[in-house]
Order: sequence, then structure tokens, then C-alpha cells
Amino acid sequence: MNSFERFCFNLLGARMKGKREEYAQLRNDLLSARFKTPFEVYLSTALVSSIVVGLIAAVLLGTFSWVLQLPRLIQYKGTVPGPLVALSPHSVLIGTIAITIFSLLVFGGITYAIFIMYPSIEAGNRRRNIDATLPYAINYVTSMSTAGITPAEVFRLLGNSPIYGECSVEARYIAREIDIFGRDLIDALRLVSASTPSKRMKEFLQGAMASISSGGNLTDYFRTKADQYALENRQTQKQFLDILALISESYVTAMVAGTLFLIILQSIMSVLSGDNNPLFLYAVIYLMIPLGSVAFVVMISSMTPES
Repeated sequence: MNSFERFCFNLLGARMKGKREEYAQLRNDLLSARFKTPFEVYLSTALVSSIVVGLIAAVLLGTFSWVLQLPRLIQYKGTVPGPLVALSPHSVLIGTIAITIFSLLVFGGITYAIFIMYPSIEAGNRRRNIDATLPYAINYVTSMSTAGITPAEVFRLLGNSPIYGECSVEARYIAREIDIFGRDLIDALRLVSASTPSKRMKEFLQGAMASISSGGNLTDYFRTKADQYALENRQTQKQFLDILALISESYVTAMVAGTLFLIILQSIMSVLSGDNNPLFLYAVIYLMIPLGSVAFVVMISSMTPES
């Protein structure tokens, strides 16, 4: 913990211990994301940070509103109730207070939501990385097991191979449970499988537990899973290429041919009507095309499997 996290924990840590059941999903996300920050410390930091950010935003926007007299710029055209008319001389003060409270709630709430959602996002990133590197990690495990290395040492070696990304992190946690906490291999596999964000990794570890418990040949199990995940990986790549082809056709149709048709049509209509300010044409050129292209880029980036 850094000094700020320690301060937050000393301030609110005792109260956060009673919220473990209420924030069960957050606890699971912290474990899946492999955050080293304990739950009580993280939640305390989230609350204090939200209050601090909300107060800073409230002070800045409130001061900005008061100095520039922003509430005076708001003009209501209509019948105003009598009590509100009596408050009109204090409109700047009331408006500044309203802006301050609104800023406190909005910016504080956004900060708190980011803290709550971030572990889930990080766990999702780890899941994609594990799924992408798992076939290659299992090939490595199979090679080591075929050479006669014990299962515990196999996972220890995998943990020392950073080229396998987050699979190496999961293997290091298995080795940690064995070497530091003195658990046997089955217990270590069970604990890591319960907290890993990847369903494929969970299935692989649970299968390894079943194979060890039943006295089966673990090397044969590794070899079978390596072939299975290699086949699934090829199918996933083929499916992604098919989807990418569909997206490219959609982009050409919507963002190239479609916008070109709209530009030509709007240009002809502007000439015929004598309109010197074709707002729709500007919207197509400066909004639809850039935002549509960015949307396609974001969509493809989110769908692309990690290499």
C-alpha cells in the first residue's frame, strides 16, 4: 500500500470490513484481476477518492460559476411562481450552490463508478489474454511433462516463462500456493481455478485436478487439451476473419458508397433550392464520416483476438 491507500484504510477500513458480502462481485473481480490491493483498502480508497474528486470539482466549478456570474445567463421566459420571484435577487448565489452540489454528486459518482468497474475491466483484459495464449502455454506444459518433469515443477517453469502472458501469472499463483503456503498441487489448482477469469483456464485446471485425483496419465491429458485448444484457436481465427470480411463490406457500403450518395444527393438539392448553407451536408462530412469511421475502428479493435 502507498501512503494514500494507508490513510484511506485507517480512515474507513473498519467500516469496509462489514461490506464484504455486499460487494461480493467486486471482491471476485479484484481476485480475477490479480490486484494486490486488499478489498477493504481498495473500497476505502474508492470512497475517499470519490469524495476528494467531487469536492475539488465542486469548488472549481462553483468558483467559476460565481466569478463569471453564470446563473444570470439563464433566462426563463414564462410565468414564474411568486416564491421564485422573491428569490430572484439571490439567483447567483442559489445557482452557484446548485452547480456546486451537482458537481459534487456527478464527479464523485463518476469517480466511484470508475473504481468499481475498473477491476472488472482488467479481469476481462486478463481473460482475453489467457484465452489467446493458453494453447501455446499448454504446448509448453505438454513438452515439459513429456520430458519427465513433475507437474508442480511444470507449472513452476511455466510461471517463469513471461512469453505466455497472463497464463504465466496464473502458473506463478499455483507455484506460490505450493511453495509459500505449503498446499499440495490439487489444492493449488483448485484455488487458482476458482479465481481465474478465463473459463478455458478454469476447465483446463479442473481437468488436471480430476486427472491427478483419478491417477490418470497427466501427460496424455495435457496432450489432448493441447490438440483441442489448437483446433479451437484455428476455428476462432477463421470465425474472426469471416466477421472481419463482413465488417469491411459493411464499411464500404455504409461509409463509402452511402456517404458518397448522400453528398451527391444533398449537393444537387442545394443547387436546385439555392441553399447556401447546407447543414445536412456539413453533418455528413464533418460528423457522420469521422464518427462512423472511429466507430468501425473501435468495433474491430474490441473484437480482435490478442496475439
